[in-house]
Amino acid sequence: MSTAPVPSFDQVMELPAWVDTTVSADFIDENGHMNIRHYLELDALSTTLLCEEIGIDDGYRTERRMGVFTAEHHLRYFSEMHEGEKLSVHVRVLARSSRAVHMMTFLLDRTHGRLANTLELLLVHVDMDARRAVPLPDDIAAGFDRFLSEDGHLAWQAPVCGVMGVRS
Repeated sequence: MSTAPVPSFDQVMELPAWVDTTVSADFIDENGHMNIRHYLELDALSTTLLCEEIGIDDGYRTERRMGVFTAEHHLRYFSEMHEGEKLSVHVRVLARSSRAVHMMTFLLDRTHGRLANTLELLLVHVDMDARRAVPLPDDIAAGFDRFLSEDGHLAWQAPVCGVMGVRS
């Protein structure tokens, strides 16, 4: 397990927000808080937006016949989100190999100034026809490397679960 402490609200705010929204009534479950599926949906959306920024989008999948699949993920919750509360989701790129990228999202409760949830995930770059892992093209690798460089200057470590990551 990770020995890194959970980052503070202000530390996570050092990362750009990829999603910024308000918890709507349809996000609330029978327990009166935001349902698990919406945490995962918002966390996943933020990684999709980052990947699109790098160039992994519909055109990439159609024209180059490559994309990314989630190979593994770990969700962790720190506080509940309720209807009407504001949130944002921030992404940190942690590491990459020639075929995989290790990332973590941080869902912030902007109403109360606290971390609500993290999603740690491992993306694998795949050939969409063969459905097998293939190396990242240079332009896509450079996009992830840009985020690695930017995120590498942060003074805090990501609180990873300690059981997933990229292999050399």
